[in-house]
Amino acid sequence: MGGRRPIWLFGVTVVAEIAAIVLSWRLEPVYDTLLYGLFNVATVGAGAVIARRRPENVIGWLFCGFGLLNALTSDLAQGWGLRAAAEGWAGGAIGEGISAVSWLPNGFGWTLTFLLFPTGHLPSRRWRVVAWVGAVGLVISMTAWGLSPSRGRDFASGRNPWAVASLPTGLLLAVGMPLFLGALVAAVASLAWRFRRSTGLERQQLKWFVLAAVIAGIALPTSFVLWYITPAAGIIAAFALTCLPLAAGAAILRYRLYDIDFFISRTVAYATLTILLAASYAVLIVALGAFIGRASPWTVAVATLVCTLLFRPLRARVQDLVDRRFNRSRYDALHRMAAFLSDVRAGHRPPEDVRDVLAQILGDPTLALLLYLPESRHYVDLTGHEQRDTATPGRHRIVIERGDQPIGVVLHDGTSALGPDLLRRVVEDGGLAIEIARLRAELNVQLTEVKSSRARIVAAAHAERRRIERDLHDGAQQRLVSIGLALRHAQHQLTTASPTQVRATVNSTPADDGARMYGARADSAPVDGTRVDGAVVDSASADRGLQGAVAAEVRATLEGAVAEATIAIGELRELARGLPPAQLDAGLGPACRELARRAPLPVSVEMPDTRFDTAIEAAAYFICSEGLTNAIKHANATQVTLTAVQNHNHLTVRVTDNGTGGATMNPTPTNPAAQNLAESTPGTGLTGLADRVAALGGTFHLQSHPTTGTTLTAELPCA
Repeated sequence: MGGRRPIWLFGVTVVAEIAAIVLSWRLEPVYDTLLYGLFNVATVGAGAVIARRRPENVIGWLFCGFGLLNALTSDLAQGWGLRAAAEGWAGGAIGEGISAVSWLPNGFGWTLTFLLFPTGHLPSRRWRVVAWVGAVGLVISMTAWGLSPSRGRDFASGRNPWAVASLPTGLLLAVGMPLFLGALVAAVASLAWRFRRSTGLERQQLKWFVLAAVIAGIALPTSFVLWYITPAAGIIAAFALTCLPLAAGAAILRYRLYDIDFFISRTVAYATLTILLAASYAVLIVALGAFIGRASPWTVAVATLVCTLLFRPLRARVQDLVDRRFNRSRYDALHRMAAFLSDVRAGHRPPEDVRDVLAQILGDPTLALLLYLPESRHYVDLTGHEQRDTATPGRHRIVIERGDQPIGVVLHDGTSALGPDLLRRVVEDGGLAIEIARLRAELNVQLTEVKSSRARIVAAAHAERRRIERDLHDGAQQRLVSIGLALRHAQHQLTTASPTQVRATVNSTPADDGARMYGARADSAPVDGTRVDGAVVDSASADRGLQGAVAAEVRATLEGAVAEATIAIGELRELARGLPPAQLDAGLGPACRELARRAPLPVSVEMPDTRFDTAIEAAAYFICSEGLTNAIKHANATQVTLTAVQNHNHLTVRVTDNGTGGATMNPTPTNPAAQNLAESTPGTGLTGLADRVAALGGTFHLQSHPTTGTTLTAELPCA
């Protein structure tokens, strides 16, 4: 059948009902005109929706068929008959005759509905005989009902113009009605037969329809008995009949399917509670009236107060008893969670067992409970391991909140027989255990992070000590040893020199023109007054020559020692990098402004003039220094902002750049070879900064996305 045909059927029904209301207006009770029109529109509307969404299910088309038939043969035909009788139109008797028998096809439609619900197929082949018996009873009953002389009350004239006196209509009704009603009863029995053998989804569908059928089963016989006695009978019947298509549509379309248990439970509970409170009120009125007097206002006041006080505990007790009988799954789920919470309070079970309890209640062994840590803004499992993706395909989520703050999320497969509202109620009832488990997981994460941070600090300190030892041994230490040896050599030169050695040295020293200054042999020392090449050599001149030569050699030695000392000083300065700079002596602001002054790009600095603890200022300085260095070396930034704001007992330090972003925090390597490749200055590196901040009791956050720049934020306690 075409997809638009159900919509056309619904449109025709609406038009027919509007015409019936116009024709019947003020000629019959208003409730009769409107309520039965609403029933037919609801029947065809439910059938149209079912036919559109479940075209393979014949119940949708069945609703459309007998709903439209009822609108035409019952409401429209009746309206025409009433208006024709009042205005003298022709064909009034035809409309009244059709309307008189229209309830029988409608009843047979419900017989078929009961047989086919909810799958659109008979429970088994042997149930076909019920449909055929109902059809035979329908034909016989319609014939006898429409042609019976006793049906004059259905006509405005008081006489059935279609009556056939010779036809044994009484006998036909005696045969047809039992067949018709028997088929209807058997169809209702088929629902009970299906219900006893159904499970899961089909059982929930049947619960919805059986509830409506029970209401109709009570209301329709009551209205049948009271039909010619009170107008309320028509209202009761219309209400009961309207419930049937709506319940069938909700069940077949599976709309809030699992709420039926809750609805039945609450209906029975509040009905019972109303009866008990009314009985209690009546007993109190009688009892108090005997002592105080029934006319006394105190009697009513005391009875009302007692019933008010009884309402809450009585409702809880009645609801518990009703759930135990009519909604066992709800009763078991809530009581199992309550028993677990009692064990947690008594210390018999750890709160982490809440996951296992929820898995048992939901019947999902793969259920996962993730806990939200507000400080890191991440979800973790019960052991504290981070779980980044909570939107797992094919998994249903139940978010657990306290106020506006999430505390966790439950991931399950969605196959539980419990309804969504009951699932949330069970999870929320376990919120206390979940909150305790979250706090314990958060504590475990912090302890693990402290241990890891301490291990990284120890490893970094050890690596730094080894680096300093290595640099001192290979650099400054060797140069200082060389300086010491040079100075020792100069001292030796000064203490061991003699005039004879000087003379020998002078005699063996060539002049600039290649001639010897002294003509004597090297092994013969001239004596005082001896003439050598026309020059007279004496002891005084020899001593002066000795002093000049020694001074020159000592000068060269000392100059070399000074050069080595200069290099050693430079190396010691390199080793001193990473220690708090001298600018911190003036405060954090001057130190950061000095950083900005030396930077090769524009740097904006906003720092308070307040002085803080030395460790806090050092940590803030290194954060600014590391952030600025990364922005220059790695982010290709063109603008950096260094800010520090004191907020109550915290100092918030923030470094923001407009670079390429994408920065990450990597753990400090433990391999010595890898450590040699890492940053060596204490406090540098994002992980080192995080450890330094954590050691001070603060928090460190990194926000870095490609193309949006990087922001380092640290909150340091500064009470």
